[in-house]
Amino acid sequence: MNILIHECKAYRRSTIVWTLSLMFIIMLFMSFYPSFSRDAEDFQKIMEGYPEAIRNAIGFNLGNFFTLMGFYCFPLSFITLCGAIQAMNLGVSIVSKEIREKTADFLLTKPVTREAILTAKLLAAFLSIVITNVVYIAAASVMAFQVKTEDFSFAVFILLSLTMLFIQLIFLALGIFISVIIQRIKSVLTVSLATVFAFYFLGMLSETTGERAKRFISPFKYFDTSYIIKHSSYEAAFLVAGACFIIIAITSSYFVYRKKDIHAV
Repeated sequence: MNILIHECKAYRRSTIVWTLSLMFIIMLFMSFYPSFSRDAEDFQKIMEGYPEAIRNAIGFNLGNFFTLMGFYCFPLSFITLCGAIQAMNLGVSIVSKEIREKTADFLLTKPVTREAILTAKLLAAFLSIVITNVVYIAAASVMAFQVKTEDFSFAVFILLSLTMLFIQLIFLALGIFISVIIQRIKSVLTVSLATVFAFYFLGMLSETTGERAKRFISPFKYFDTSYIIKHSSYEAAFLVAGACFIIIAITSSYFVYRKKDIHAV
């Protein structure tokens, strides 16, 4: 419990900064919707000039883009990117910071198992992500009701918003696995940005081909916003793929960390 409290305090500032940043981004974007909806026809003519593959890659879907739900999907793609970076940062730093700050040997001499240490760190990172999502969804919901020009399905809105949480959990698991298999990570931000942007651009490339199988390459494409709006649900195959990845990554992290040779300072 002491480790959990300590880790929560350590992530407190980071959580506040990320939460406020995501709130600001979504409030800024959503405030544009009323004026945007009035000029929808002119904007649609402009977007029709772009190839469909390019529109799909950057999140434009002319079929529903000019509704509140469709418009929300555009900033949501950038919100999930930022959320993935937050989760990846937490995951990568969860173990590596002890080695980088030369506190690993002190921590491991305490009367707690390595499994308990990793569990406490994992729970602290998870709580940070949950807090960010709760506050973000609350802010996004308030803005949606403030700027709406027509009725919309709040249930679908929540489903769309929760995609960030699911993507964050995937990158958190990936970050934890990286943190336990690499002996020393000098720069957490460098590793996080490189990994997240690599998957983000892979996701954009998979959209240009239109092949469904290639969407499994990038977690950013596990949640098709057009499908969610149309069916009010997620695609089961990608939910299962994401869940399997998280379970395998976390389980492997425990196994590696338990056997890992951590050098004393």
